[in-house]
Amino acid sequence: MVEAFKNLLNEKTIRELAEAIKSVYNSFQVEEFLKSTVDETWDGLELKARGRKITENLGKFLPQSYSAALDVIDKVVLNYNGFGMFCFPDFVEVFGQDETNWDLSVAALGRYTQYSSSELAVRPFIIKHEDRMMAQMRVWSKSESEHVRRLSSEGCRPALPWGVALNSFKKDPAPVLPILEQLKTDPSETVQKSVANNLNDISKTHPDLVAKLARDWYGKNERTDWIVKHGCRTLLKQGNCDVLAIFGYDDADAVEVDGFALDTPSISIGDDINFSFSISVKDVTKVRLEYGVDYVKANGKRNRKIFQISEIALKAGSKKDYTKKHSFADVSVRKHYPGMHSITLIVNGAERGTLDFELNA
Repeated sequence: MVEAFKNLLNEKTIRELAEAIKSVYNSFQVEEFLKSTVDETWDGLELKARGRKITENLGKFLPQSYSAALDVIDKVVLNYNGFGMFCFPDFVEVFGQDETNWDLSVAALGRYTQYSSSELAVRPFIIKHEDRMMAQMRVWSKSESEHVRRLSSEGCRPALPWGVALNSFKKDPAPVLPILEQLKTDPSETVQKSVANNLNDISKTHPDLVAKLARDWYGKNERTDWIVKHGCRTLLKQGNCDVLAIFGYDDADAVEVDGFALDTPSISIGDDINFSFSISVKDVTKVRLEYGVDYVKANGKRNRKIFQISEIALKAGSKKDYTKKHSFADVSVRKHYPGMHSITLIVNGAERGTLDFELNA
Protein backbone atom coordinates (compact mmCIF):
# COMPACT_ATOMS: atom_id res chain seq x y z
CA MET A 1 0.00 0.00 0.00
CA VAL A 2 2.79 2.41 0.94
CA GLU A 3 4.55 1.51 -2.29
CA ALA A 4 1.41 2.38 -4.27
CA PHE A 5 1.11 5.76 -2.53
CA LYS A 6 4.80 6.40 -3.10
CA ASN A 7 4.37 5.85 -6.82
CA LEU A 8 1.55 8.39 -6.95
CA LEU A 9 4.19 11.03 -6.34
CA ASN A 10 5.84 10.91 -9.73
CA GLU A 11 6.97 13.37 -12.38
CA LYS A 12 3.48 13.56 -13.88
CA THR A 13 1.67 14.39 -10.64
CA ILE A 14 4.38 16.80 -9.55
CA ARG A 15 4.12 18.59 -12.90
CA GLU A 16 0.37 18.88 -12.38
CA LEU A 17 1.07 20.49 -9.00
CA ALA A 18 3.62 22.85 -10.53
CA GLU A 19 1.25 23.86 -13.34
CA ALA A 20 -1.51 24.53 -10.80
CA ILE A 21 0.84 26.86 -8.92
CA LYS A 22 1.94 28.49 -12.17
CA SER A 23 -1.69 29.25 -13.04
CA VAL A 24 -2.02 31.53 -10.00
CA TYR A 25 1.62 32.60 -9.59
CA ASN A 26 3.13 33.36 -12.97
CA SER A 27 6.70 33.60 -11.64
CA PHE A 28 6.74 29.93 -10.60
CA GLN A 29 9.50 28.13 -12.53
CA VAL A 30 7.90 24.84 -13.45
CA GLU A 31 10.82 23.13 -15.19
CA GLU A 32 13.38 24.24 -12.62
CA PHE A 33 11.11 23.03 -9.81
CA LEU A 34 10.71 19.63 -11.50
CA LYS A 35 14.43 19.29 -12.15
CA SER A 36 15.23 20.16 -8.55
CA THR A 37 12.63 17.74 -7.18
CA VAL A 38 12.79 14.66 -9.41
CA ASP A 39 16.57 14.40 -9.38
CA GLU A 40 19.00 11.50 -9.15
CA THR A 41 17.96 10.77 -5.54
CA TRP A 42 14.23 10.55 -6.24
CA ASP A 43 13.86 6.84 -6.99
CA GLY A 44 15.47 5.92 -3.69
CA LEU A 45 13.13 8.05 -1.58
CA GLU A 46 10.14 6.63 0.30
CA LEU A 47 6.75 8.35 0.48
CA LYS A 48 7.38 10.76 3.36
CA ALA A 49 10.82 11.67 2.06
CA ARG A 50 9.38 12.42 -1.38
CA GLY A 51 6.71 14.62 0.15
CA ARG A 52 9.27 16.50 2.22
CA LYS A 53 11.50 17.03 -0.83
CA ILE A 54 8.55 18.60 -2.69
CA THR A 55 7.85 20.83 0.31
CA GLU A 56 11.43 21.98 0.62
CA ASN A 57 11.56 22.87 -3.06
CA LEU A 58 8.27 24.73 -2.80
CA GLY A 59 10.10 26.89 -0.28
CA LYS A 60 12.71 27.68 -2.91
CA PHE A 61 10.33 28.52 -5.75
CA LEU A 62 7.35 30.14 -4.00
CA PRO A 63 7.64 33.76 -2.82
CA GLN A 64 10.24 34.10 -0.08
CA SER A 65 7.79 36.00 2.07
CA TYR A 66 5.96 33.34 4.11
CA SER A 67 2.68 35.23 4.07
CA ALA A 68 2.96 35.75 0.30
CA ALA A 69 3.64 32.03 -0.19
CA LEU A 70 0.50 31.21 1.79
CA ASP A 71 -1.46 33.62 -0.39
CA VAL A 72 -0.37 31.60 -3.43
CA ILE A 73 -1.28 28.29 -1.81
CA ASP A 74 -4.66 29.69 -0.79
CA LYS A 75 -5.42 30.29 -4.45
CA VAL A 76 -4.07 26.92 -5.60
CA VAL A 77 -6.25 24.84 -3.27
CA LEU A 78 -9.42 26.30 -4.76
CA ASN A 79 -8.90 24.61 -8.13
CA TYR A 80 -6.32 21.86 -7.57
CA ASN A 81 -7.15 18.49 -5.98
CA GLY A 82 -4.15 16.37 -6.93
CA PHE A 83 -2.13 14.04 -4.70
CA GLY A 84 0.44 16.76 -4.08
CA MET A 85 -2.12 18.63 -1.99
CA PHE A 86 -0.78 17.02 1.20
CA CYS A 87 2.42 19.05 0.80
CA PHE A 88 0.60 22.27 1.71
CA PRO A 89 0.10 21.44 5.42
CA ASP A 90 3.68 20.15 5.37
CA PHE A 91 4.78 23.53 3.99
CA VAL A 92 3.29 25.17 7.08
CA GLU A 93 5.09 22.69 9.33
CA VAL A 94 8.46 23.26 7.67
CA PHE A 95 8.38 27.01 7.17
CA GLY A 96 5.81 28.34 9.61
CA GLN A 97 6.85 27.37 13.14
CA ASP A 98 8.50 30.70 14.02
CA GLU A 99 6.70 32.71 16.66
CA THR A 100 6.23 35.57 14.21
CA ASN A 101 4.28 33.25 11.91
CA TRP A 102 2.20 31.52 14.58
CA ASP A 103 -1.16 33.10 13.82
CA LEU A 104 -0.68 32.78 10.06
CA SER A 105 0.33 29.12 10.37
CA VAL A 106 -2.45 28.02 12.70
CA ALA A 107 -5.05 29.65 10.48
CA ALA A 108 -3.50 28.01 7.42
CA LEU A 109 -3.57 24.55 9.04
CA GLY A 110 -7.26 25.03 9.71
CA ARG A 111 -7.88 26.00 6.09
CA TYR A 112 -5.74 23.34 4.43
CA THR A 113 -7.08 20.46 6.52
CA GLN A 114 -10.32 20.84 4.57
CA TYR A 115 -8.44 19.85 1.40
CA SER A 116 -5.69 17.60 2.80
CA SER A 117 -5.56 16.76 6.49
CA SER A 118 -3.20 18.77 8.68
CA GLU A 119 -3.06 16.00 11.28
CA LEU A 120 0.68 15.40 10.83
CA ALA A 121 1.68 19.03 10.44
CA VAL A 122 -0.05 20.20 13.62
CA ARG A 123 1.93 17.90 15.91
CA PRO A 124 5.20 19.87 16.05
CA PHE A 125 3.14 22.91 17.05
CA ILE A 126 1.64 20.91 19.93
CA ILE A 127 5.08 19.71 21.03
CA LYS A 128 6.57 23.23 21.01
CA HIS A 129 3.61 25.06 22.57
CA GLU A 130 1.29 22.46 24.07
CA ASP A 131 -1.04 24.69 26.08
CA ARG A 132 -1.43 27.27 23.35
CA MET A 133 -2.01 24.73 20.58
CA MET A 134 -4.38 22.58 22.58
CA ALA A 135 -6.47 25.67 23.29
CA GLN A 136 -6.72 26.07 19.51
CA MET A 137 -7.62 22.40 19.12
CA ARG A 138 -10.52 22.90 21.54
CA VAL A 139 -11.70 25.81 19.40
CA TRP A 140 -11.46 23.62 16.30
CA SER A 141 -13.50 20.90 18.00
CA LYS A 142 -16.50 23.27 17.80
CA SER A 143 -16.01 24.19 14.13
CA GLU A 144 -18.84 23.95 11.62
CA SER A 145 -16.48 21.99 9.34
CA GLU A 146 -16.27 18.26 10.01
CA HIS A 147 -12.74 18.29 8.59
CA VAL A 148 -11.62 20.85 11.14
CA ARG A 149 -13.38 19.00 13.96
CA ARG A 150 -11.65 15.80 12.87
CA LEU A 151 -8.30 17.63 12.95
CA SER A 152 -8.90 18.61 16.57
CA SER A 153 -9.04 14.92 17.52
CA GLU A 154 -6.75 13.28 14.97
CA GLY A 155 -3.99 15.84 15.44
CA CYS A 156 -3.66 15.14 19.17
CA ARG A 157 -3.77 11.35 19.06
CA PRO A 158 -0.90 10.20 21.29
CA ALA A 159 0.34 7.65 18.74
CA LEU A 160 -0.88 8.70 15.30
CA PRO A 161 0.51 6.36 12.59
CA TRP A 162 3.15 8.15 10.52
CA GLY A 163 3.07 11.07 12.94
CA VAL A 164 5.54 12.20 15.58
CA ALA A 165 4.53 10.63 18.90
CA LEU A 166 3.06 13.00 21.48
CA ASN A 167 4.88 11.52 24.44
CA SER A 168 3.44 13.96 26.96
CA PHE A 169 -0.06 12.67 26.09
CA LYS A 170 1.13 9.10 26.41
CA LYS A 171 2.13 9.97 29.98
CA ASP A 172 -0.93 12.11 30.72
CA PRO A 173 -3.78 12.28 28.20
CA ALA A 174 -5.78 14.77 30.30
CA PRO A 175 -5.38 17.66 27.79
CA VAL A 176 -6.96 15.48 25.07
CA LEU A 177 -10.08 14.52 27.03
CA PRO A 178 -12.04 17.82 26.69
CA ILE A 179 -11.81 17.47 22.90
CA LEU A 180 -13.08 13.90 22.96
CA GLU A 181 -15.85 14.93 25.32
CA GLN A 182 -16.89 17.68 22.92
CA LEU A 183 -16.93 15.29 19.94
CA LYS A 184 -18.40 12.14 21.50
CA THR A 185 -21.82 12.74 19.88
CA ASP A 186 -20.53 14.24 16.63
CA PRO A 187 -22.75 13.45 13.61
CA SER A 188 -19.81 13.01 11.21
CA GLU A 189 -18.60 9.44 10.73
CA THR A 190 -15.06 10.61 9.99
CA VAL A 191 -15.02 12.52 13.29
CA GLN A 192 -16.47 9.55 15.17
CA LYS A 193 -13.76 7.30 13.78
CA SER A 194 -11.05 9.76 14.82
CA VAL A 195 -12.40 10.01 18.37
CA ALA A 196 -12.52 6.21 18.59
CA ASN A 197 -8.95 5.93 17.32
CA ASN A 198 -7.82 8.52 19.84
CA LEU A 199 -9.46 6.53 22.64
CA ASN A 200 -7.79 3.38 21.35
CA ASP A 201 -4.40 5.11 21.45
CA ILE A 202 -5.01 6.20 25.04
CA SER A 203 -6.15 2.71 26.03
CA LYS A 204 -2.68 1.32 25.29
CA THR A 205 -1.11 3.38 28.08
CA HIS A 206 -4.11 4.17 30.31
CA PRO A 207 -6.54 1.24 30.08
CA ASP A 208 -8.29 2.06 33.37
CA LEU A 209 -9.01 5.61 32.22
CA VAL A 210 -10.57 4.42 28.96
CA ALA A 211 -12.57 1.76 30.78
CA LYS A 212 -13.98 4.47 33.07
CA LEU A 213 -14.82 6.73 30.13
CA ALA A 214 -16.50 3.79 28.40
CA ARG A 215 -18.66 3.09 31.45
CA ASP A 216 -19.62 6.76 31.75
CA TRP A 217 -20.39 7.24 28.05
CA TYR A 218 -21.95 3.95 26.98
CA GLY A 219 -25.70 3.53 26.64
CA LYS A 220 -26.67 7.19 26.31
CA ASN A 221 -26.25 7.92 22.60
CA GLU A 222 -26.03 5.70 19.53
CA ARG A 223 -23.12 7.63 18.03
CA THR A 224 -21.23 7.57 21.32
CA ASP A 225 -21.87 3.85 21.69
CA TRP A 226 -20.16 3.18 18.36
CA ILE A 227 -17.22 5.39 19.34
CA VAL A 228 -16.85 3.63 22.68
CA LYS A 229 -16.99 0.15 21.15
CA HIS A 230 -14.47 0.96 18.42
CA GLY A 231 -12.27 2.87 20.85
CA CYS A 232 -12.14 -0.15 23.18
CA ARG A 233 -11.17 -2.64 20.48
CA THR A 234 -7.64 -3.19 21.82
CA LEU A 235 -8.93 -3.69 25.36
CA LEU A 236 -11.53 -6.13 24.06
CA LYS A 237 -8.86 -8.13 22.26
CA GLN A 238 -6.79 -8.12 25.44
CA GLY A 239 -9.74 -9.62 27.33
CA ASN A 240 -10.10 -6.64 29.67
CA CYS A 241 -12.78 -7.80 32.10
CA ASP A 242 -14.13 -4.33 32.89
CA VAL A 243 -14.59 -3.48 29.23
CA LEU A 244 -16.06 -6.86 28.31
CA ALA A 245 -18.64 -6.34 31.04
CA ILE A 246 -19.68 -2.95 29.64
CA PHE A 247 -20.79 -4.65 26.42
CA GLY A 248 -22.31 -7.68 28.12
CA TYR A 249 -19.56 -10.19 27.29
CA ASP A 250 -18.62 -10.94 30.88
CA ASP A 251 -19.90 -14.49 31.35
CA ALA A 252 -17.46 -16.86 29.71
CA ASP A 253 -18.47 -19.82 31.88
CA ALA A 254 -22.03 -19.71 30.53
CA VAL A 255 -20.78 -20.84 27.11
CA GLU A 256 -20.01 -24.51 26.46
CA VAL A 257 -17.47 -25.27 23.72
CA ASP A 258 -17.41 -28.63 21.95
CA GLY A 259 -15.49 -30.23 19.10
CA PHE A 260 -12.73 -27.65 18.71
CA ALA A 261 -10.51 -29.24 16.03
CA LEU A 262 -8.19 -28.52 13.10
CA ASP A 263 -8.68 -30.17 9.72
CA THR A 264 -4.97 -31.02 9.40
CA PRO A 265 -1.89 -31.23 11.65
CA SER A 266 0.34 -29.41 9.15
CA ILE A 267 0.20 -27.04 6.18
CA SER A 268 2.68 -25.18 4.00
CA ILE A 269 3.20 -21.43 3.72
CA GLY A 270 0.63 -20.17 1.25
CA ASP A 271 -2.05 -22.67 2.31
CA ASP A 272 -5.19 -22.25 4.42
CA ILE A 273 -6.02 -24.08 7.61
CA ASN A 274 -9.57 -24.77 8.75
CA PHE A 275 -10.83 -25.19 12.28
CA SER A 276 -14.28 -25.93 13.62
CA PHE A 277 -16.15 -25.92 16.91
CA SER A 278 -19.62 -25.53 18.36
CA ILE A 279 -20.97 -23.46 21.23
CA SER A 280 -24.10 -23.87 23.32
CA VAL A 281 -25.77 -21.99 26.18
CA LYS A 282 -28.44 -22.83 28.74
CA ASP A 283 -29.65 -19.25 29.26
CA VAL A 284 -29.78 -16.09 27.15
CA THR A 285 -26.12 -15.12 26.69
CA LYS A 286 -24.13 -12.57 24.72
CA VAL A 287 -21.08 -14.20 23.13
CA ARG A 288 -17.95 -12.64 21.69
CA LEU A 289 -15.89 -15.16 19.72
CA GLU A 290 -12.26 -14.63 18.74
CA TYR A 291 -9.23 -16.72 17.98
CA GLY A 292 -5.55 -16.06 18.46
CA VAL A 293 -2.83 -17.23 16.11
CA ASP A 294 0.62 -17.62 17.64
CA TYR A 295 2.90 -16.88 14.69
CA VAL A 296 6.52 -17.93 14.57
CA LYS A 297 8.71 -14.88 13.92
CA ALA A 298 12.01 -14.69 12.04
CA ASN A 299 13.93 -15.07 15.32
CA GLY A 300 12.02 -18.24 16.22
CA LYS A 301 9.94 -16.62 18.96
CA ARG A 302 6.17 -16.51 18.74
CA ASN A 303 3.80 -13.55 18.63
CA ARG A 304 0.01 -13.67 18.98
CA LYS A 305 -2.45 -11.89 16.71
CA ILE A 306 -6.14 -11.80 17.64
CA PHE A 307 -8.91 -12.17 15.05
CA GLN A 308 -12.63 -11.71 15.67
CA ILE A 309 -15.11 -14.36 14.57
CA SER A 310 -18.44 -12.91 15.68
CA GLU A 311 -20.50 -11.23 18.35
CA ILE A 312 -23.89 -12.81 18.88
CA ALA A 313 -26.74 -13.01 21.40
CA LEU A 314 -27.86 -16.62 21.82
CA LYS A 315 -31.29 -17.63 23.02
CA ALA A 316 -31.67 -20.01 25.95
CA GLY A 317 -30.90 -23.61 25.04
CA SER A 318 -29.43 -22.75 21.62
CA LYS A 319 -26.39 -24.22 19.89
CA LYS A 320 -24.32 -22.88 16.99
CA ASP A 321 -21.67 -24.54 14.81
CA TYR A 322 -18.68 -22.71 13.31
CA THR A 323 -16.11 -23.49 10.64
CA LYS A 324 -13.37 -20.93 10.08
CA LYS A 325 -10.63 -20.69 7.46
CA HIS A 326 -7.36 -18.86 8.08
CA SER A 327 -4.83 -18.09 5.35
CA PHE A 328 -1.08 -18.43 5.74
CA ALA A 329 -0.23 -16.76 2.44
CA ASP A 330 2.40 -14.03 2.68
CA VAL A 331 0.97 -10.52 2.35
CA SER A 332 2.43 -7.04 2.57
CA VAL A 333 1.76 -6.77 6.32
CA ARG A 334 2.79 -10.28 7.31
CA LYS A 335 5.52 -12.71 6.26
CA HIS A 336 5.24 -16.27 7.52
CA TYR A 337 8.04 -18.47 8.85
CA PRO A 338 8.08 -22.25 9.28
CA GLY A 339 7.66 -23.80 12.72
CA MET A 340 5.09 -24.87 15.27
CA HIS A 341 2.12 -22.48 15.29
CA SER A 342 -1.07 -22.60 17.33
CA ILE A 343 -4.67 -21.43 17.23
CA THR A 344 -6.42 -20.55 20.48
CA LEU A 345 -10.19 -20.18 20.73
CA ILE A 346 -11.31 -17.24 22.88
CA VAL A 347 -14.84 -16.89 24.25
CA ASN A 348 -15.81 -13.68 26.05
CA GLY A 349 -12.16 -12.92 26.66
CA ALA A 350 -11.31 -16.36 28.08
CA GLU A 351 -9.15 -18.98 26.34
CA ARG A 352 -11.12 -22.15 25.68
CA GLY A 353 -8.61 -24.40 23.99
CA THR A 354 -5.36 -24.33 22.01
CA LEU A 355 -4.41 -26.50 19.02
CA ASP A 356 -0.89 -26.76 17.57
CA PHE A 357 0.04 -27.36 13.95
CA GLU A 358 3.21 -27.31 11.87
CA LEU A 359 3.73 -24.65 9.24
CA ASN A 360 6.18 -25.91 6.61
CA ALA A 361 8.31 -23.88 4.24
